[in-house]
Amino acid sequence: MTASFALALHGGAGTISPALMTPDKEHAYQRALLAALEAGTAVLRQGGPALDAVEQAVRSLEDCPLFNAGRGAVFTHDGHHEMDAAIMDGRNRAAGAVAGARAVQNPIRAARLVMEQTEHVLLAYPGADELARLHNLPMQPPEYFFTQHRFDQLQEALQEGRMRLDHSQALPNEDPKKKMGTVGAVARDQHGHLAAATSTGGMTNKQYSRIGDSPIIGSGTFADDRTCAISCTGHGEFFLRAVVAHDISCLMEYRGLSLAEACRVVVHEKLAPVGGEGGLVAVDAAGNVALPFNSEGMYRASLTSADTGPFVAIYK
Repeated sequence: MTASFALALHGGAGTISPALMTPDKEHAYQRALLAALEAGTAVLRQGGPALDAVEQAVRSLEDCPLFNAGRGAVFTHDGHHEMDAAIMDGRNRAAGAVAGARAVQNPIRAARLVMEQTEHVLLAYPGADELARLHNLPMQPPEYFFTQHRFDQLQEALQEGRMRLDHSQALPNEDPKKKMGTVGAVARDQHGHLAAATSTGGMTNKQYSRIGDSPIIGSGTFADDRTCAISCTGHGEFFLRAVVAHDISCLMEYRGLSLAEACRVVVHEKLAPVGGEGGLVAVDAAGNVALPFNSEGMYRASLTSADTGPFVAIYK
């Protein structure tokens, strides 16, 4: 049965252990996920487009300092923030993305500007911020993006001499790289159209203007009304090599796999064996939702018109 609308979102995946989470912190994450879910579904309930729904959901997560996007973005090696985002419209596969943005309050809004106001798909810093300023998007000073938790993570990473992915402190004998921080949302609206949006601050202590999969159409973000909408979170280098989001769409289009089966093949049979840890949120043309991940946890939430209430979870 087709759901008249559906929305799914994530706030990052990785080594997210109950042992490292206080009840207060867990509730804070759940509240933030619910707030973003409500922001997106409010659009869908009113018959609004999937594109608006995913943007609103991601903006809510970008404004929350708990997540590695927008206000909660991690620090680079040089002590600033470089934010990436992408958005895609399943109706015509129009897409926009930004990489390395430093001052725009909501990178996902800048990504949509690229899609709707330019002939391009991906703009990098400083052009991404210049476009945002030109169109009067809210800009913020570095202090807006500063959080003590992220600054402390940078100091630890500098001492370790390596980049660190987001979420949770390292467990004993654990690889401290196994933490992925990205936010994203996918939606099907009441008109049957799909959309996807993803936003991230990238890796703590990243150098050389490193860019992951989030702003790369087909890798971290993809939407096509004929198949599915996908937003990924994980170790970006593996998701880039596997072209994860587009691969799921291809398995559905060319092999006739269901959304759930296509996601399972890619996340568990293709990514996991080569060390590609993480997950994704997905929705198909019928409003089915999939939330697969191969890491210990993934901040995630979903709601469809067929559900009795919202689904919110962190652990397996």
